[in-house]
Amino acid sequence: MHQRRWLPILAVLLALIAWATGARAQEDPWRAARQRMVSQQIQARGVEDARVLQAMERVPRHLFVPPAWLASAHADHALPIGQGQTISQPFIVAYMTELLALKGGERVLEIGTGSGYQAAVLSLIAAEVYSVELVPELCQEAAQRLAKLGYANVQVRCGDGYQGWPEAAPFQAIMVTAAAPEVPPLLVEQLAPGGRLLLPRGPAGGLQFLVLVEKTLDGRLVTRELDPVRFVPLVGVPPTGQ
Repeated sequence: MHQRRWLPILAVLLALIAWATGARAQEDPWRAARQRMVSQQIQARGVEDARVLQAMERVPRHLFVPPAWLASAHADHALPIGQGQTISQPFIVAYMTELLALKGGERVLEIGTGSGYQAAVLSLIAAEVYSVELVPELCQEAAQRLAKLGYANVQVRCGDGYQGWPEAAPFQAIMVTAAAPEVPPLLVEQLAPGGRLLLPRGPAGGLQFLVLVEKTLDGRLVTRELDPVRFVPLVGVPPTGQ
């Protein structure tokens, strides 16, 4: 009798669990794809920062790619977003974000907004994100997309990334998501003491490396060359000599 009395209650509990699981799937049918992306492409390659992993799982990557590439939204490679630009592969986004060593509360400058995906990831970790995009069409689309999705701590400017965003400086972290032949000096000026600047350095179509520049508290620069990468070129007007 005791066991039979619990059977209806157990059935109700199982039904509620099934309903809740189905409701979550309907609410965000892409959640499982993001979880696989994080576990198989990002954690498996050594990214460990919990803030980064959580941000990568939360940002709806499928909303930052063109409709024609929707089926490949979480694939392990870059995708075209128009105007000759790309959205970086998930691992590179996570890896570069981890290299900034954000703790929360920072003001971050991003050069190369693209679709806005990297800015959205950064916004879930940092306090403020300022993002600069040279291509007007991409700039406007990204600004509208980020606002619509509720990333209120991201500001987007249409302009030359080589110039940075001087009136919002200094920045505790700066990320450049396109390759420059050298580290832009104006960006170094806008980096706060104790801050980190990360960019791909090298010629368009040639050998490029991720470069991490750390500014010490007394203003000295410590530069490390990291992994080989391949990025689209940083478009703009480099200062004389670059």
